[in-house]
Amino acid sequence: MTYKTPVRDMQFALSHMAGFDQLVEGGAYEDLSQDLVAAVLEEAGKLSDNVIAPLNWPSDQQGARLENGHVVTSPGFKEAYQQYVEGGWNGLAFPAEYGGQGLPQTMALAVSDSLFAACIGFSMGTCLTTGAVKALLAHGTPEQRELYLPKMVSGEWTGTMNLTESHAGSDLSNLRTKATPVGDGQYKISGNKIYISYGDHDLSENICHLVLARTPGAPEGTRGVSMFLVPKFHVNPDGSLGARNDAHVTGLEHKMGQHGSPTCSMAYGEKGECYGTLVGKENEGLKNMFVMMNAARIDVGMQAVSVGERAFQHALDFAQERKQGRAFGIKSGDAVPIIQHPDVRRNLYIQKALTEASRAMCYANMVNYDLAHTADSEDKRSAAKEREELLTPLSKSFSSDRANESTSIGVQIFGGMGFVEETGAAQHMRDVRICGIYEGTNGIQAIDLVGRKLGMGGGKLARDFIEDVKENAAALHDTSSPALQAISARVKKSAEQLSDTTDWMVSAMSSNNPNEGLAGATPYQDQFGYVAGAHFMAKGALAAAKAAEAAQDDAPYLKSKVALAQFYAENILPRAEGLMPSVVAGADTVAPIDPALLTG
Repeated sequence: MTYKTPVRDMQFALSHMAGFDQLVEGGAYEDLSQDLVAAVLEEAGKLSDNVIAPLNWPSDQQGARLENGHVVTSPGFKEAYQQYVEGGWNGLAFPAEYGGQGLPQTMALAVSDSLFAACIGFSMGTCLTTGAVKALLAHGTPEQRELYLPKMVSGEWTGTMNLTESHAGSDLSNLRTKATPVGDGQYKISGNKIYISYGDHDLSENICHLVLARTPGAPEGTRGVSMFLVPKFHVNPDGSLGARNDAHVTGLEHKMGQHGSPTCSMAYGEKGECYGTLVGKENEGLKNMFVMMNAARIDVGMQAVSVGERAFQHALDFAQERKQGRAFGIKSGDAVPIIQHPDVRRNLYIQKALTEASRAMCYANMVNYDLAHTADSEDKRSAAKEREELLTPLSKSFSSDRANESTSIGVQIFGGMGFVEETGAAQHMRDVRICGIYEGTNGIQAIDLVGRKLGMGGGKLARDFIEDVKENAAALHDTSSPALQAISARVKKSAEQLSDTTDWMVSAMSSNNPNEGLAGATPYQDQFGYVAGAHFMAKGALAAAKAAEAAQDDAPYLKSKVALAQFYAENILPRAEGLMPSVVAGADTVAPIDPALLTG
């Protein structure tokens, strides 16, 4: 179950599919260059491949455990985390004033791509810390930033996100955790949270919880939610650690996968002595937390891509080694490696194409995040922000749904041996399943897409993207390559079909009965995802075809990118057209049926 960071594929996706050249050429990052990108990814690959990847299978077998009220992480995690911190990886994309290196967030995401694939259970904690840092950078008080960020940026202290309560689930309007002011700028926190990833562990000396709670007299619903910084250990004015706070882990979830990642139930103020400080303004906690939540949604999409990559590598190695059967019609002779069978190759190509399309989508999402903060004009920043907003639900949902498919295909390629835990193929499938659920289920992402993102400018975000897809298709058509022209025809058709369903969806969601649109939100999101994936694959194919004309050593690799894009266009993209009837079926297609009638 070896893993090797696909540095060349990652660089290709950044440079030729996701638009990273805009950041290199934009001038906001003085030392940024393609050579620097290559060096960073190579070094990240060494850490991932040699230190973290070997922990993946053992951590599945011996996950985090609770001993005497404290979480003990899987063997090897502490030592690997120390190397991660010493290497400065946590601060890669954060401001120098807090100890960071000031590189684009896209670079940090690409490094996370490597780390997630190596061991998602280990790397889950690192992305939560970086998300908490983003939230404090955006909304923390000067005192909070001064006291907490240097240690959090370095990774010496970690961060968490505390939203969910057992009675509320994803419905944050029903949160009951309380925060009562005590008169000195602090609040007394009381309540319970569940599903808190890395809510407790032994990797760092302090854990900084970002907790959603209600202050006395707060409005009902999400309008009355505030965010608080609640440390495991209080922090003295000089930055040293003080007394233990009354914030404790009460249990660990027994999960389907990601056994190395401690998912905790947390109790705040059981003894009446839990204190925290307000982040931002009262009653604006959900808005403030969305900085971390949106970052987490892109991270979750990236997690799914990465596990899909590892599942693909695992299946590819097995398909080349496993000998079974002969070529069709051959009755005798030695068995051949199963990769020689067309159906096995088809499955491998589906895995690879879905992974590449999803990777490019997540990278492009973060490129636009960076551009929204650093582009040299307000128009460019605004356009990038709109594209970031559109791609976020797609990155999360498309990548996780397709990774669930890809890891399942990985088990299929292993055959009966894939259903046996010892081969490790099933671990990928178990580990990635949660990616379609946490940080807002993919159904919630679909509601966000059709309810909020399409509502911005009456469908402007979607229509602008579709125009880019059509321009891309036209560029492929204008070449002399039959392969690129074939891709062009399919991409153009799919863009026109997406335009039609987008018009229908905008109209349905603005009608007196938005359930007409909500009933088709998930198939619309899927259709959009397939078309977006084709767009990024086509961009890569066009760049690869041009580069292959001048390349020598890299020509076979570049030609494989064209072939894979054509495979996607001909074998995967047709799914988008098949979804159209489901998109426009309307509310009657999911009309209520008495549950008693569904049981037979």
